[in-house]
Amino acid sequence: MKRHGSLWPELVDFRNLLQAAHKAARRKRHSANVAQFGFDLENQLLRLHDELISNTYQPGAYRTFEIYEPKRRMISAAPFRDRVVHHALCNVLEPIFERTFVFDSYACRKGKGTHAAVDRFQHYARRYRYVLKCDLRKFFPSIDHEILKHVIARKIKDRDVLGFVDRIIDASNTQEPVDRWFPGDDLVTASERRRGIPLGNQTSQFFANVLLNPFDHFVTAQREVGGYVRYVDDFAIFGDDKRSLSAIRERCREDLARHRLRLHPHKSVISRTADGVRFLGFRVFPTYRLLPRENLIRLRRRLRRMQEGFANGDLRLASIRQRLVSWLGHAQHADTTRLQKDLFGATIFSRTMVHEWPDADAGGRLGRRGNRVVRGGSWNTNTRNTRTANRNRNTPDNRNNNNGFRVVSESVSTLRVAEFSRSPLPEPVDSRIVWACESAVHRATPRRFLMAETGPMSDSLREVW
Repeated sequence: MKRHGSLWPELVDFRNLLQAAHKAARRKRHSANVAQFGFDLENQLLRLHDELISNTYQPGAYRTFEIYEPKRRMISAAPFRDRVVHHALCNVLEPIFERTFVFDSYACRKGKGTHAAVDRFQHYARRYRYVLKCDLRKFFPSIDHEILKHVIARKIKDRDVLGFVDRIIDASNTQEPVDRWFPGDDLVTASERRRGIPLGNQTSQFFANVLLNPFDHFVTAQREVGGYVRYVDDFAIFGDDKRSLSAIRERCREDLARHRLRLHPHKSVISRTADGVRFLGFRVFPTYRLLPRENLIRLRRRLRRMQEGFANGDLRLASIRQRLVSWLGHAQHADTTRLQKDLFGATIFSRTMVHEWPDADAGGRLGRRGNRVVRGGSWNTNTRNTRTANRNRNTPDNRNNNNGFRVVSESVSTLRVAEFSRSPLPEPVDSRIVWACESAVHRATPRRFLMAETGPMSDSLREVW
């Protein structure tokens, strides 16, 4: 096996550090620590460069927190300057190891990802009758430091880079406890070996692919294996014979034990592909795929929390739109057309509002601003009149103030703001609706009311004020 050297100058090069800083700040530029680092970017990178050259760089402390969906996990967030260093290391090592990875490894690689893995899974499900679906038990907390360093050293011979990799691995914070004993261990082996790398690091995702790369080649070399797909610690092996798959499972268990890893005892099962198999957030069938029931339960729970937050004024429409679009991006990879229509068609975000009308006198007569009457479009509740008013395409610069809304009810106490459908959501337009309300006049004393806007955008998002 060819080993690579003379990588340290490339790693500490200022251009590599600058590229790593941009990668680490992607989609996080509004974070306080990212903004602070970016405000003095050049000096920060020069200081980091000097520490790497002089071998005085030390990783900082991790900030840990827990997530509970879909299951409880401990996430470790490194300081931003450490994240820059992690990306700089991956920029150098990833091209070297990428050439050795099998095609059907889909985690944290360019052109891959979860949806590509699900597509490949479904491709094999059409061809084979059975699938062995496996999961590694507590994968990241179980990674043995010495074994990981040995696998990396088989491909890298630069001593400075290897020492730097050792420093990052040794700086891992304490992970949750895992099973310690493996065949051949004595009484002190388990206490002498360090285990666990933080879930959340860029390097941790890359190290996971490096550690399991020998296992990928071991599986694909088996004659009975028809198809193989792996995403981090979830993998699937396809075949037409259940006995062969059962034998392969035992061989996989033995090979993983050499890396001090274990299969999950309850998540390593053989199933018929025609019955549908859970994989990476989908229930995959040979000809179609669905979302699991747990996914819908979590979404409805999130929708209720967003409705409460919007009603209390803690959430804006733009924030709600961003969260729902991310879920829609995942759901569109399954057969969910009817689900999206039923789910979002029945979801209403409401907020109560009281608006004072300073231009209306006590008798309810129309007020004036200067020498002109402020008007509010059609007062008729007929939908056709509303659409006719909307054809004017008024803007805040239009003097006639015929804003194309109508009063639907004069005694509604709750303000219905948005109703989502399965269509792509447009840009937030709440500011225009606010302006329309402020330039309207009610005929009676100030009270709560409901107005509806119709027009070209109503097919995907109906704003109701």
